[in-house]
Amino acid sequence: MYAEAGIIRRIIEETGDTWAVVGLSSNEGRAAYGVAEVLQRHGKRIVPVHPRAETVHGEKGYASLAEIPFTVDVVDVFVNSDLAGGVADEAVAIGAKAVWFQLGVVDEGAYERTRAAGLSMVMDRCPAIEIPRLR
Repeated sequence: MYAEAGIIRRIIEETGDTWAVVGLSSNEGRAAYGVAEVLQRHGKRIVPVHPRAETVHGEKGYASLAEIPFTVDVVDVFVNSDLAGGVADEAVAIGAKAVWFQLGVVDEGAYERTRAAGLSMVMDRCPAIEIPRLR
């Protein structure tokens, strides 16, 4: 298990409401699209991060985390595990408070580095599943 229930609750309820969703595009068939919609319904501001920098769910997109001109609280990662570690390192670099790796996204080294940098971290879980469990 890569996250205690207390960490999940803290990220969702206390860490902040601005969530950068890495891998989010306007493709309605992708999991990121639906999860971002759930996050919005539960009061989170989503920030699409994708090379195409598309506007999704009414929010302006950015090509990378570094291009976002405001503070991001949580970085929600929808990329392959082999790319996720780099995204976690970028999250640390931009001053995010937490990193969330989606279901199936696992990188033990990134988990250790991110936690060592002082960020909260969840791996191989989905906030769209976890949020209803907290209610």
